[in-house]
Amino acid sequence: QVQLVESGGGLVEPGGSLRLSCAASGSIFSIYVMGWYRQAPGKQRELVADITSGGRTNYADSAKGRFTISTENAKNTVYLQMNSLKPEDTAVYYCLVAVARPRYDYWGQGTQVTVSS
Repeated sequence: QVQLVESGGGLVEPGGSLRLSCAASGSIFSIYVMGWYRQAPGKQRELVADITSGGRTNYADSAKGRFTISTENAKNTVYLQMNSLKPEDTAVYYCLVAVARPRYDYWGQGTQVTVSS
């Protein structure tokens, strides 16, 4: 019944910006972490950023200073603002909603981000 719908991906030139959104449909409770992961072709999926229910943020070193994660709790939505994009940011981006009771991870379907000139 719970689904995560991602949007905002696309093609952008180096130095450009994109804002990814991930909205959870259906009832969801006891969220303790929301985050974004990405996977480039031939590479492992890696954490980009996450945010706890208390508002504490965590970023991969490659994202620090360029990306910002935020939430809109009333809509169970998580955003990733990406600025100063680089070609190495090219990947499929997946959102995550982790719930505590019972413990479970919900994943979005993925959205393609391509940074190229």
